Amino acid sequence: MKIKKAIFPVGGLGTRFLPATKSMPKEMLPIVDKPLIQYAVEEAANAGIEQFIFVTSRGKSSIENHFDHSYELENNLLLKGKKDTLKTAQEMLKIPGSFAYVRQQEPAGLGHAVWCARHLIGEEPVAVILADDLIKGSNTIKEMIDNYKSGNMLAIMDVEKKDVSSYGIITPGKFLENNITEILGLIEKPSIENAPSNMAVVGRYIIEPAIFKELEKQNRGASNEIQLTDAIANRIGETDCSGYKFKEERFDCGSKLGFIQANIKLSLESTEMNKELKTWLKKEFFDGRF
Repeated sequence: MKIKKAIFPVGGLGTRFLPATKSMPKEMLPIVDKPLIQYAVEEAANAGIEQFIFVTSRGKSSIENHFDHSYELENNLLLKGKKDTLKTAQEMLKIPGSFAYVRQQEPAGLGHAVWCARHLIGEEPVAVILADDLIKGSNTIKEMIDNYKSGNMLAIMDVEKKDVSSYGIITPGKFLENNITEILGLIEKPSIENAPSNMAVVGRYIIEPAIFKELEKQNRGASNEIQLTDAIANRIGETDCSGYKFKEERFDCGSKLGFIQANIKLSLESTEMNKELKTWLKKEFFDGRF
């Protein structure tokens, strides 16, 4: 079955980036010259996604505005003959009706956010993409869709043992093919002692419709939140569950360090600023000033 819908949970409070996120969604924080959410939408579009569903909350209207026309800006650029800049401003626009917005009325966890979009999904598998997890190359969800057969599929990566309590951690089974591993168990934010492995779930999922029935139970898990990983774990044994180990570099842009690392990395790959940035970094960090 073709996967044509993707859910983007963007209702979080962004407390780790206060005060910057007091009046601006963390998903609108820029990596070089594009907000985080645009990278996620571009990754989905590259994978053939046709319907983009955002689960928002109060104060997130700038996300809606970003994926809409700005007639005053566009007209100003047109009058000044800045066609390339105009094209850049319009490149995030899709066919009318491609974007939908659902309000999450309380920050009750990722599972709760996904559940809020249930009426827009129906009886079909759907992708879930977390903008916080910026994965270079924009191919991960496409490769997952290309390899998806049934059940639930999660993007996975190896993490340091000391960091397992920050992730959903899988119990891996046999290696299948195309970087896919069978998942026998799944636990959200385990202690180091209880972690079944150091293979962590990262913010890309393909979930079956039955997950919404699990989320309907509104069971609370780690951090007293409704966890998507708990719902997926409850389906193991009833349906296939697999992990796709992606090859691209991932940045945790929900953390300040990951956000800064992503900006530096992508800036160094920009032809516009590559040379001057390298010169500055060399002068600041390799000439004895730090």
